[in-house]
Amino acid sequence: MALKNSTAAKRTSTKSPSKSSDTSILHLDTILSTAKKTIQNTFNDNEYAKTTDTLLEKLFVDSLKDMYWAEKQLVKTLPKMKKAATSPKLQKAFQDHLKQTETHVVRLEKAFAALDEKPRAKKCEAMEGLVAEGKTIISETDSGTATRDVGLILAAQKVEHYEIASYGGLAQLARTLGKAKVAQILESILKEEKEADMLLTQIAETGVNYQSSTEDEDDA
Repeated sequence: MALKNSTAAKRTSTKSPSKSSDTSILHLDTILSTAKKTIQNTFNDNEYAKTTDTLLEKLFVDSLKDMYWAEKQLVKTLPKMKKAATSPKLQKAFQDHLKQTETHVVRLEKAFAALDEKPRAKKCEAMEGLVAEGKTIISETDSGTATRDVGLILAAQKVEHYEIASYGGLAQLARTLGKAKVAQILESILKEEKEADMLLTQIAETGVNYQSSTEDEDDA
């Protein structure tokens, strides 16, 4: 009787390792399969991230090209606005901002260099429209009038507001892309655009707008 029990125990002991081994293999296969899927998904996510960064950087560089074109266009436009203005303060504001704009062109070239990109201008349709509006104001107002100065200030501030929005967004995007040096360059330009806008408001509020209103009374 004891012998039979001993034999049964041996049979049981020889079968158990086989079942345990099968279970372990199945479990290992599951782990390997899951790990494989995880690695593949991670690879796909990384590839998507790389693609997204590439597209974002392209958009960023294209936008810089827009602003490069815009600043170079303003270098040509500001002397005409100065010539058309009557107020000495407004003339000086345009002259001073022309010098700033020339430095903006140089700073944008440094931003391109920091990105290992050649500085190229891409036609900015928004700036083209704003410059055209300024030309229209000059042609539709009388020279030597405060009314023309008011129109020039309005046109110039539309330009400033466009630049403020553009440089503000681009500076933030540069930081998102990890381009700290480029962000600093853009923020320095942004600061000067805001100062120029405030100066134009001050000139309008402290004289030009009132002078224009009295011209209307004289005509009446």
